[in-house]
Amino acid sequence: MRWYPRTLAGQVAALMLAVVAVVVVAGSALAALDARVDGDRAARAEVTGVAVGLAESPSTAQALASPDPSAVLQPVTERVRHQTGIAFITVLGPDRTRYTHTDPERIGEPYLGSTDAALRGEVSTETYTGTLGPSIRTIAPVRGRDGRIVGMVAAGITQESLSSGWWGRLPPIVLTAGAALLTAGGGVWWIRRRLMRQTGGLAPDELRLMYDHHDAVLRAVREGLVVVEDGRAALVNDEAHRLLGVGTGTPATELPDLLTGDAVTDELYVEGGRVLLVSRSPVSGRRGSAVVTVRDRTELAETLGELDSMTRFAEALRSQAHESANRLHTLVALVEMGRPEEAVRLATTELELSQHLIDRMTAVVAEPALVALLLGKSAQAAERGIAFSLTEGSQVSDEATQILSPGEMITVVGNLVDNAMEACDPADPWVEVGIVGDHRALEIVVADSGPGMDPETFDRATTRGYSTKTGGDEAGRGLGLALVAQVVARHRGTLTAANTYGSVVTVRVRADREGLGATS
Repeated sequence: MRWYPRTLAGQVAALMLAVVAVVVVAGSALAALDARVDGDRAARAEVTGVAVGLAESPSTAQALASPDPSAVLQPVTERVRHQTGIAFITVLGPDRTRYTHTDPERIGEPYLGSTDAALRGEVSTETYTGTLGPSIRTIAPVRGRDGRIVGMVAAGITQESLSSGWWGRLPPIVLTAGAALLTAGGGVWWIRRRLMRQTGGLAPDELRLMYDHHDAVLRAVREGLVVVEDGRAALVNDEAHRLLGVGTGTPATELPDLLTGDAVTDELYVEGGRVLLVSRSPVSGRRGSAVVTVRDRTELAETLGELDSMTRFAEALRSQAHESANRLHTLVALVEMGRPEEAVRLATTELELSQHLIDRMTAVVAEPALVALLLGKSAQAAERGIAFSLTEGSQVSDEATQILSPGEMITVVGNLVDNAMEACDPADPWVEVGIVGDHRALEIVVADSGPGMDPETFDRATTRGYSTKTGGDEAGRGLGLALVAQVVARHRGTLTAANTYGSVVTVRVRADREGLGATS
C-alpha cells in the first residue's frame, strides 16, 4: 500500500507541509527554550539586584548593629519582597543566623546555603534547595562603617515560580505556531490545487513517461513543428530546425514571416532554397502564439514540374501525331488523284521544316533532354498559335551540366517557358528563349510579349510562392517561379526580371572555383 500521495501536486504539497511543520516546530521549541533561558537570566539579575541593593543600604548595617535586628529588617524585607515578587529575602549575621525570613517562625535558625564567598566579600549566585524548595539565590556581604563584614543579605526566587512564568509564555508560542501551520497549510493547499490543474493530476512517473514519449514523437515526426509562444519559438523539433534554421527561444524579429500572422493551410513558401508547405494555426485568446507545421516539398515540387513539362510534351506529340495523320491522309488522297508530284512536294516541305528545327536546336544545345524539352515547347507553342524562337546567340555545351544538372535545366527552362506562354499578349503572342552556357557559367533568358510583373509581385512569387488552393494562372506562375528560384538559390545564382522589349526573365549561375556547380 502506497503511504505517499500519487500525484505530483500531492507529493509537492506533502513535502512542503512536512518542511513547514518541521520549521515551525523547531522554531517553537527554540522560542520556548529561549524564553526559559531569558527567564532564568532575568531572575538571576533580579535577585542579584535586590540582594546587592539591600546589602549596600546603610540602614541594613545599622539594623544589624542594633539590639534587635529582626524588628527593623523583617518589615523592610517583606515589603521589598512583595514589591519585587521574588520568593524570599533573608538577612543573616556572619554566624549564619537568620534575622528575616518569609516564615517568621524560622527567624533565628541557621541559613541553608553557601556563605563562603560572601564572607570573603564576594557576591555569588547559586541554585540551591532550601526550606522553600529549589531556588536561584544570590548572597551579598553587608559591610559596616569600618569595612568589616557585619552580615549578609540573601535573595532568591524558586524554580517553581520560574516554571510558572515559563509555562505562561507557552500559550502565545503555541498559538503563533498553530497560526503559522494553518497559514502554511492554506498556502500549500492552494499550491497543490494549482499544480493539480497544471499537471492534470498526473504522477511524476507519468509526467516523465509523457515527456519521454513527447520528445520521441517530436524527433520521429517527419514534419517540422514549431510552437510559437508570445512571439518566441517555444518548441522546435529537429525537422523544423533543419528546414527553417530556427531554434528554441528565437524571438519573433528573427523568425521567418511564415511563423507569424493569420491562420493558413497548406500554403507554399520558398525559404532557404526549399519549397515548403506551411500550415499555421493561431492559439485562441493568446496573441503572438501559434502552432506551425512545415512539410518539405522540394523534391516533389521539382518532380511535379518535370512531370508537367513531360505531360505537356506528350500532349504536343499527340497533337503532332494527329496533325501528321491528317497530312498523311492528304498525301494518300493526292496520290490516288494521280497527282504524285504535289504529294512529294508537300511531304518534303514538311520534313525539311521539321528537320531544320531539329538540326538547329541540336546544333546549339548539347544536352538531349533540354533539346527534347525545347522541341516539345515549340510544338506546344505552335499548337497554341504562339511564335516560339531560339535566339541566334544561344549555345549550350555539354560542360554546362557541371553547373546545372539536366533535371535542373528542365525545371528552370520548362517553368520559365510555361510562364511566358501563359503571360504573352494574345494580340501578338511570342516567346523567345536564349541559352548560353559552358563550364564557367550558364545564362538562361526567356522573354515574352506580356506586360510582366511589378517588382513586388515578382519578389513575392520568387521568394514565397502562392497557395495551391488559390488556383488560376497566377497560382501556376507563382509556383513555377518559386521552383526556379529554389534551383537558383541552391546554386547561389541570380534571378532577375525586367520589362524592356518585352517581359524578360534572366537566370545566371556561375561555377565554383573547382569548375563545378555551386551548392547550397
